[in-house]
Amino acid sequence: MFPIGGFIVVCGLLAQATALPGIVPLPLDQNLPLVVTPALPPSPTDLAAGLTNALTSGLLSNNLLGIIENLPLFDILKSGGGKSGGLVGGLLGKVTSVLPILNDIIDLKITNPHLLELGLVQSPDAHRLFVNIPLDMILNVKTPLVGSLLKLKANLNITAEVKAVKDKQQNIHLVVGDCTHAPGSLEISLLEGLGPLPTQGLLDGVTGIVSKVLPDLIQGKVCPLLNEVLKGLDFTLAHSIIDLLIHGVEFVIKI
Repeated sequence: MFPIGGFIVVCGLLAQATALPGIVPLPLDQNLPLVVTPALPPSPTDLAAGLTNALTSGLLSNNLLGIIENLPLFDILKSGGGKSGGLVGGLLGKVTSVLPILNDIIDLKITNPHLLELGLVQSPDAHRLFVNIPLDMILNVKTPLVGSLLKLKANLNITAEVKAVKDKQQNIHLVVGDCTHAPGSLEISLLEGLGPLPTQGLLDGVTGIVSKVLPDLIQGKVCPLLNEVLKGLDFTLAHSIIDLLIHGVEFVIKI
């Protein structure tokens, strides 16, 4: 038999719950929508990680690696400038003293490019971002002096400034500002193919040409492509970052 004391306690709790303002018992046979707690704004670490992930994905999906691999590096050098002018003509002007080495080269191609982990640094005033874009690749050099391939490994860092600017319609966007490579940002090392002493002179010559030409060529492809990627960023991510940059809030966590 149900204890009388227990029955009195249960009835008292029910009466108390019914008497509390704003509390209405839910019918057991009615499905009411659940109250959803508003999502918290993303943390600074999440924003920084979200941006680097989005930029990496955007550069890869826009075929950055394919563009680099298909750069006609040897044809550009062998053309001697010709009608190219502009960027290419300016680059070739830098290497006239080492162009004779090209007579000892049959072909020079970029293969196996990779995009490494992007770095992100915020400016001291917190109004700008600097994105470090590290790339590595293999340079295959065909030469009759060696009789086979001379393989070089090249590492290059491109640094792009990202800032928030207003357009003519007063809309604010993330865009690329200065985009460049620091002197010495290209590192070249020998993988295989070094033979007799004459090959060392060829190696030095090829390294000299590549060091003066390749960084500017790749920079000329990476920077405009990064600008296009910024235009296609997720709306929420882009505007969260814009808001922090405008107000000078630090959100790139230094580890």
